[in-house]
Amino acid sequence: MREVQEVIPITQVKRDFLDIMRKVEELDETVAITKKGVPVGVLINIKRYEGLLETIDILSDKETMKVLERAKKEFKEGKVLTHAEVWGE
Repeated sequence: MREVQEVIPITQVKRDFLDIMRKVEELDETVAITKKGVPVGVLINIKRYEGLLETIDILSDKETMKVLERAKKEFKEGKVLTHAEVWGE
């Protein structure tokens, strides 16, 4: 999982918001915002946010999770196919 690259007090966020958002957008940085030294929020770019929402949807789907668990178990048991077996190459 990606860690927070920067922790910034809210007073600095107010002052430097556009520059901070450029970092978030262009450098794909994750920024935690603090208020009186306590974390109160996080800035992430929209692609990461949408990815998190998609991950939550997948993890919330019981049928999908059953399939993933079965696949994980089969992998541990060595029930796997090679690339050539699947694609005939």
